[in-house]
Amino acid sequence: MLFNSLEFALFFSLTGLVYFLSPFRLRVPLLVVASYIFYITWRWEYAFLLLAQTGINFGCGWAISCSKSQRSRSLWLACAVVSSLGILFLFKYYNFFLDALGFVIPASSEKTGLAAMNIAIPVGISFYTLQALGYSFDVYRGKIEREKDPVQFALFVGFFPQLLSGPIERAGNMLKQFRPENAFDLDRMYSGLALMLWGLFKKVVIADRLAVYVNLVYNDPQGFSGPTLLLATYFFAFQIYCDFSGYSDMAIGAARVLGYDIMTNFRLPYFADSISDFWHRWHISLSTWFRDYLYIPLGGNRGSLFRQQANILMVFAVSGLWHGANWTFVLWGALHGFYYILERVFGGPAARLCAILGVQGSLLKGLKIFIIFHLVTLAWVFFKARSVTDALHVLRGIFTNFGGALYLGPSQLTTLIGASLIFLLMIVQFFQYRGLIPLLRAERSFPIYIRWPAYAAMIFGISIFGISSNEFIYFQF
Repeated sequence: MLFNSLEFALFFSLTGLVYFLSPFRLRVPLLVVASYIFYITWRWEYAFLLLAQTGINFGCGWAISCSKSQRSRSLWLACAVVSSLGILFLFKYYNFFLDALGFVIPASSEKTGLAAMNIAIPVGISFYTLQALGYSFDVYRGKIEREKDPVQFALFVGFFPQLLSGPIERAGNMLKQFRPENAFDLDRMYSGLALMLWGLFKKVVIADRLAVYVNLVYNDPQGFSGPTLLLATYFFAFQIYCDFSGYSDMAIGAARVLGYDIMTNFRLPYFADSISDFWHRWHISLSTWFRDYLYIPLGGNRGSLFRQQANILMVFAVSGLWHGANWTFVLWGALHGFYYILERVFGGPAARLCAILGVQGSLLKGLKIFIIFHLVTLAWVFFKARSVTDALHVLRGIFTNFGGALYLGPSQLTTLIGASLIFLLMIVQFFQYRGLIPLLRAERSFPIYIRWPAYAAMIFGISIFGISSNEFIYFQF
């Protein structure tokens, strides 16, 4: 059941209606049932995986809190980590591991007797695995008390608005929201629905329209010139942003309608003026998860300079692998780690050089934003390409094949509309960047003659230009 489908609109409307008409004591169980129905619509067998991750971390959290010794607490945490990541490994990385093993030791499959598994990756498994595991870490560290109500914990892990693609929530934020009674709030509903509308517009009008050109070029990169590969890469940078941030907006909006606040996942990432700033703005829930549960335990900024850089590279590479069992994702993550290290090493001298040359203020900031956007876009080549070979071909074409003609797509009008929508998006985001338009709120302070025409324009755009059959990119992760 896609967010951008009529089925979800009916499901969400019915769930919200029943939710607010039900007595308070039944609302959490009702949302648990609704969340499992939502998940089962994808494939019913995988509901057992969601249930397993819920049970493992609820049980381990309980055992950690009841343990009398540090050794016992550590053993139960290790149990949660090994069990949760073991399931994730089996369903997502097992075949990748076999391929890698076969590359290193060609005859390994015959010696070990291991065979590849022909199974589809359960949708959302990477997201709810990290969310559930984060709870066990937090209980272990004493940041939160263990949850005593298994139904509320089941809702925390499986809450349908953010079950499939996040944001990856923290137990400390969500569980406490399930306890107090929340009455129907017209302002919250208005704000939530407006955010869902904006997210839907970004997904079906911008992202899916750009996808027509991007998929055509990236499915056969050898058949296109450098300028075409460059345009497709620019388009993909905005496609993936509108696809994923559109989903996040819809998730946050849906939760807000039901009375819950889930964390912000994007803050205008293409206005970042450094790589570290980019990761404070892009997929925030994931970057902070890896910071808190991997980077800091590895030592973070402590230790020798070499150790710090190694930690950064490792965390970014793991972050890339988390996105998908393919070397392209590992390289995408490692490339960002490399950027990050360069920034830490040369950021200070570069700033001093700019000061000497008199490049300051808005000019310097604009220059930084321009550079960071292009570094990030360059890395997206590895994220989108089907193989490392394809990614290298795209990069080679962009930097060496200047003479080819620019392909304008199967429909020049569609390509032109896609480029125009990017321009429109950046105008809106520039106003958001300057604080003239709120990022995630539908402010009623705006006059009605601005708000409602804007909503009408989005509905019109969705109706006329929307493509509603495409899945969200991050569902594959």
